[in-house]
Amino acid sequence: MSDLDFTRPQQPQEPAKADPIYDPAMAMEFFSSGRTEMVPQGATLFAENDKGSRLLLQSDKMYFLVDGEIGLIAGGKVIGTVTKGSVFGEMASISQMPRSATAVARTPCRVIGLDTGQFQSALRGKPEFALMLMSIMIGRIRDAIARHSPAGAEGKVKESAVFDKSSLAVLARVLAQTMVRYERDKTIVKEGQAGVLMYVVVEGRLAVSIQGKLVEKIGPGGVFGEMALVDRTSRLATVVSETDCGLLAIGRNTFLDLVKASPDFAVSLLGAVGERARFITSQGK
Repeated sequence: MSDLDFTRPQQPQEPAKADPIYDPAMAMEFFSSGRTEMVPQGATLFAENDKGSRLLLQSDKMYFLVDGEIGLIAGGKVIGTVTKGSVFGEMASISQMPRSATAVARTPCRVIGLDTGQFQSALRGKPEFALMLMSIMIGRIRDAIARHSPAGAEGKVKESAVFDKSSLAVLARVLAQTMVRYERDKTIVKEGQAGVLMYVVVEGRLAVSIQGKLVEKIGPGGVFGEMALVDRTSRLATVVSETDCGLLAIGRNTFLDLVKASPDFAVSLLGAVGERARFITSQGK
């Protein structure tokens, strides 16, 4: 991760009117450096659980649908439709996990694909797209929670971490002025309340619950509250410190500066949001 120079302390920002969640024109511009490909009707673009490049399109890419319509199938059931002007395939591309669905062209389609290098390069020029991409994933999380109550964790809960020790050390040094500390058993964010900051855990351990059910634990290198940077609506979860904690509090503008200076930061965070979306949506299957 590149070093940054933030000379002004980051203060909590006042809530503002939410930006449009998805802007097809911005997405089209973001994908302009990619390669346009024609997909015949009935062709499978990528398959559920696929992680190679054996099918029509390269499986580790994300795509923008310029024209046509694509059906998404998981577990033998149709789960959605991709329409003109939409981004798809981003979760597997960012998180490097197998595809969660099969994509089949319902009509002749024209798509633009970005591989990892092209994606990171595009982020440097348009870091706000990272927020828009997060909004797509977060929308899925909100929809999944609205459809069903999340299952509580059973047995030992694995701690979630997004940044490794090296990346975390860089963040802690660059954003030292944003450090906040909480004692054990303090509620950091509360479900239903408004929020304008996300947090990176530098020290300590925290518990995340949704609708009173424990769903995740977060240790050093983990993040929470990132959804507030996107839609600035109410918090989806409650986070309580299990130990004394040291956290980096990051506002929207700082987030965009970090993405522009180091797309790896955005890729790591997007991967974490994607995994959360995958986990929560899987609870209803």
